[in-house]
Amino acid sequence: MKKIELYSTPTCGFCHAAKRLFGDIGICYFEIDISSDPKLRSDMIRKANGIRTVPQIFVNNEHLGGFSELYAMQQSGILEKLLKD
Repeated sequence: MKKIELYSTPTCGFCHAAKRLFGDIGICYFEIDISSDPKLRSDMIRKANGIRTVPQIFVNNEHLGGFSELYAMQQSGILEKLLKD
């Protein structure tokens, strides 16, 4: 099974949308709330090549992007293939 990490904050609408999308397609993920931990936020920014917005999604430590990228991949069928490999 692929390791999916979702960096988020509780007040982020796009984070909620990403979690809902994963739930709708039955995908388990590990959520990392960066709202109160500067170290976790810094780790996310480093892993995401300087991107500071949430959500940031990683599959097996490979940066997938944010919600827009996740949604586009799901709509095109790429996400299902990526998660099955």
